[in-house]
Amino acid sequence: MDGILPLWKERGMTSHDCVFKLRKILQTKKVGHGGTLDPDVDGVLPICIGKGTKVIEYLQDSGKIYEGEITLGFSTTTEDRSGEVVETRAVEQPLSIEEIDQMMATFVGTIKQIPPMYSAVKVNGKRLYEYARAGETVERPERKAVIESFKRTTEPTYDEANKTQSWRFQVTCGKGTYVRTLAVDLGEKLGYPAHMSDLTRLASGGFSVGQAATLAQVSELMEKGQIDQALQPIEEAMKEFPRIDLTDADWQKVKNGQVLPMKAFGIKQMPGELIAFFYNDQLVSLYGQHPEKNWLLKPSKVIRNEVSPASHSLSDIE
Repeated sequence: MDGILPLWKERGMTSHDCVFKLRKILQTKKVGHGGTLDPDVDGVLPICIGKGTKVIEYLQDSGKIYEGEITLGFSTTTEDRSGEVVETRAVEQPLSIEEIDQMMATFVGTIKQIPPMYSAVKVNGKRLYEYARAGETVERPERKAVIESFKRTTEPTYDEANKTQSWRFQVTCGKGTYVRTLAVDLGEKLGYPAHMSDLTRLASGGFSVGQAATLAQVSELMEKGQIDQALQPIEEAMKEFPRIDLTDADWQKVKNGQVLPMKAFGIKQMPGELIAFFYNDQLVSLYGQHPEKNWLLKPSKVIRNEVSPASHSLSDIE
């Protein structure tokens, strides 16, 4: 069983919980996830199976889309609603839509973030959440994040009893973005402690809500022998990469991991960090520029050493 399963992760489970359950359901050990989701967050979690595990890192590097809710008025230890309150400041007068939208727009582009203490980032060989659980704080490394879009999607709601203000948003962002921290940093710019009061991941690794199946649905498909209905081909994970379709002669060289001249494929300059080589419409290898001889292509990762004698392109299937 090889492929990618866009899973709809439900709340209350870790990403590792999902992998553990799927190994039992799918009866295979070669299962891994392409991007962690916090237990309190639901949404799309790409699961790689069999040879699909070879492309996990590229799914993790891809962009993501989230929708959620930001609440002004208090902040928490975890930067979301699950943590303990650490700071409060009553919102006596609700902020205007113009103020909120203008400040959200300032986050679009490349920004700097400090990872939350409750995160899996390692400092001195230890994960930040381990320090946090022990009541310790350490200096956290500043990281860059790319925000493509950050927009309010509902009218702000003012809670007069609790003196808080909330609104829903949608964000399209690059790898390594902490959406919780985005909410906190936005609140700080608006003059209030804040937290992310709700979050759902709508898309990840090129897969979206409409393609995702729950654990219960996966289990049912497996029982019926119809699991292929939930699986996406490995090739889907690489659809944004520059692609070269190999001839029979080229395939013999690539299959043996040979270093190849760029000019053999009409390449004068690398079109990206990696090139996806296909044979019979199947992803077989990823090649990058040779570190010393920049006119050569060097294998970066072998996906398949063997391919089916006949295959159909995705467009033919559609």
